[in-house]
Amino acid sequence: MSRFNQILFGNVDFEASEEHLEFQYRFLCIVILVGAVLTALLVAGSHSQVNKINPLHVRSMSIFTVGSVAFWLALRGRKHWFLRVGWAYELFCMLEYVSALYYVSEDEFRVVWFLTNIPGVYLLLGQRVGLVITLATAIGLVIGNPYLPAPYSPNAVATLLCSVIYLGLFFHFYSSRSISYFLRMRESNKQLYELAMHDQLTGVLNGRAYYQVCDKMILLAQRSGAPYSVLFIDLDHFKTVNDTYGHAAGDLVLQTAARCVADKLRKSDSLGRIGGEEFSVFLPDTPVDSAVQIAEKIRRAIAALEIPIEADVRVKISASIGVAGRQGNVQTLKDIQQQADSAMYEAKRGGRNRVSCFGGALAA
Repeated sequence: MSRFNQILFGNVDFEASEEHLEFQYRFLCIVILVGAVLTALLVAGSHSQVNKINPLHVRSMSIFTVGSVAFWLALRGRKHWFLRVGWAYELFCMLEYVSALYYVSEDEFRVVWFLTNIPGVYLLLGQRVGLVITLATAIGLVIGNPYLPAPYSPNAVATLLCSVIYLGLFFHFYSSRSISYFLRMRESNKQLYELAMHDQLTGVLNGRAYYQVCDKMILLAQRSGAPYSVLFIDLDHFKTVNDTYGHAAGDLVLQTAARCVADKLRKSDSLGRIGGEEFSVFLPDTPVDSAVQIAEKIRRAIAALEIPIEADVRVKISASIGVAGRQGNVQTLKDIQQQADSAMYEAKRGGRNRVSCFGGALAA
């Protein structure tokens, strides 16, 4: 984020699914600041006699300027305050527009603020609020006009009503279509993201996505000093399954094994398929002794599987699992993955269907 944007919007981050909220948040910040600046210029113009305005309304504009800055400061860096600030600012604006309508009777164009308000409400607060404000504006202008120091003529009121209703209907249908389009695009992007992140056969993270997730979790662990461990899982004699029963059977074995591993993990853990029959698991906040216990549970669960290949054929499989834990303050995923991989090959050499810890004895 640039220095200018940081000053304008504060330190605020948005998730990938919050594109619409990000637009609304940034738009509201800009609207509030622009409103404050323009109003301050009008106040300055009145004090300098360039654009003389009723003193009562000048006082109202001064309050509006200060209040707008306060709203901006309250919203800046707090995306969760968007709705409450948006609602409060809209009511604040309506009071200012009413003040201009009543106290600046010599300005026939003062009513334009009510018209420019409608699009902003639809964009920031949605269709329902936009419809309410549109109706309130139309009704308020009709009822309040006779009480103004300089009422508008019936023809002017009719023109105003047509303009208000036209703007309301235009933005009502425009926002309906644009939001519908946005939601469809977001859902499509979400589906594409899921496809790009996950292995199509097993449904777990693919290698690229898995490494990205792990890099982020390692960075967080390094900041907090929390332990973490990695499991490297290789299915034993998987080539024999493919050669004996065919690739369809091999795919079923991979899918079943992936589900079996996932069932033994916590929501905070990450599982990825990083090779043909190879899986890796990242265990945050997990010391190596606890990781060995988790690996052993996974090994036993895989060994207990009986996968139905055909009507009368069930295949039993096993896995060799290598375990490596965080060592020192700085360790990359590549380093710990290599250690877990080395431990897995140690388990293979030890007879397969067992767990081996890097730098330690066989766990089973």
